[in-house]
Amino acid sequence: MGTQRGGAVHTTRSILPAHATHRGELSAGQLLQWIDTTACLAAEKHAGVSCVTASVDDIQFEETARVGQIINVKAKVNRAFNTSMEVGIRVSVQDILSNVQKLVCVAYATYVARPVGAEKVKIKPVELQSPQDLLEHSLATERRKIRLDHEHVFQNLLLESKVEDSQNNNFSDKEEDAVSTDLTRVQSIELVLPPHANHHENTFGGQIMAWMETVASISASRLCRSYPILKSVDMFKFRGPSTVGDRLVFKAVVNNAFQKRVEVGVRVEAYNCEEWTKGQARHINSAFLIFNAVNEKGELLTFPQVKPTTEDDLRRYHGAIARRRIRLARKFILSGKNDEPSDPWDRSNQAYLSYSNVATLTVLATKPGWEITRTLYNIKIFTHEESDILSIKIEMQVEIPSDLAFFLLSDFRLRPRWDKHYLTCEVIEVVNENEKIYYITSPPVNGNKPKDFLVLVSRRQPCKPGDPYVIAVRSVTLKTMPPSPSHCRSEIRCAGFQIYSDGDNSCMVSYFNQVTSGVLPYFAANLTGSSKSIEDTASECIRFLESERSKINSTLF
Repeated sequence: MGTQRGGAVHTTRSILPAHATHRGELSAGQLLQWIDTTACLAAEKHAGVSCVTASVDDIQFEETARVGQIINVKAKVNRAFNTSMEVGIRVSVQDILSNVQKLVCVAYATYVARPVGAEKVKIKPVELQSPQDLLEHSLATERRKIRLDHEHVFQNLLLESKVEDSQNNNFSDKEEDAVSTDLTRVQSIELVLPPHANHHENTFGGQIMAWMETVASISASRLCRSYPILKSVDMFKFRGPSTVGDRLVFKAVVNNAFQKRVEVGVRVEAYNCEEWTKGQARHINSAFLIFNAVNEKGELLTFPQVKPTTEDDLRRYHGAIARRRIRLARKFILSGKNDEPSDPWDRSNQAYLSYSNVATLTVLATKPGWEITRTLYNIKIFTHEESDILSIKIEMQVEIPSDLAFFLLSDFRLRPRWDKHYLTCEVIEVVNENEKIYYITSPPVNGNKPKDFLVLVSRRQPCKPGDPYVIAVRSVTLKTMPPSPSHCRSEIRCAGFQIYSDGDNSCMVSYFNQVTSGVLPYFAANLTGSSKSIEDTASECIRFLESERSKINSTLF
């Protein structure tokens, strides 16, 4: 095992037969243990005190490791949130003979510093030493927001699933071939011994995850009559601690099957000796694990449908449908492989679209290689080329407090007052105070039809001094707002503002736009030098902001 600078830890393991399944593949449970151990070491290195696992975000396993290969686990603290911290984990597998490395998974876990006495331990901020550190530090806030919003999104989708099922009478034509969920129930009991715990006698989170994977695998095998392979895990949530001497009861059942994949829910209950005698359980963990299965030829098997037999089974059945919608939305949006920049806006993907919106702008802003093309008194214009993608950045020095600039620029209804490329801009949907959907119309160019845009505007205030205000913009689609024959529906892939405070009464406003075919006509003449529309628009923006500040000052004083 080796260590790196700051709160980073790198562990290297050789995969031995004892770590593998009967097929010679690395056990997912063993890998989860290694991930948790490395991440916990990184958390403790940063915090300087013992830490415990609070949660592990969704994990997608992209590659299978085998006996004889090498596993590399790199973990680093991305951001501290008072008493908790996010740790980013990257796992790769290396073949000794070919020296080829492949990505196994990327994961994010939350760790909490173990209290010293009755007081909580406040964790020091992370020192940012590279552009990548700055990027992950910024995105950690967005990932935290997804964790906090997850339960609300899930409950909304669960309600939708129940309504759809009642309308479609979902089980009437499937009962004959469906397998009862009762046949997939598995229960296992483990006694926590000293090797399963740290020096404070708290059970290792990775050990609990490994036991959960084992019982879930058995449950899935009862449905497919084969050896299931873990493909992904929905968020592990540690609701409470367990210690040496506890009896841990693991209860697993198949929640639902989706042709080639199956979801298994696992609940973990803990008992000390007295609780064991009285039957008083402590619910300490729950998770949902997704498996597939292959035959001897390596072909994916189709799982039979399942039939809920109790009200609780029915709740789990609908919950699995809601979680699948969230997983599919996350995979589609965050994979970056979709050809169209515009994604549908619905309850299953709102959190991930918002995350993607802010994350894409943050990544664009931190890219190296921006080239300055023009400089005026208080305006600088930059371009960035990567493959066939052109991006533009405009820096504006403005004599206005950063919070006021954020307030004015994030209200897109004010945009037509300073940007001639915006004819109208109206709010279509207010998701919350930080997320709104706008319908924008723009004037025609070169005799073509006028363009219109349907965009999500996500705004974020700084989490700490030195962070920027962020206003991120991207196109979305709404079923209630189809393209109009009178306009050419166009797309914004990535655009927005970052606003840095430069004192009490001034700030640096940076505007970014990843140019698409829809917005290229408005930039083309400027880039060729035949127009100064970018400089003119930037100047109008500055005048607008500073005049609004003067109006506010005159009103106050």
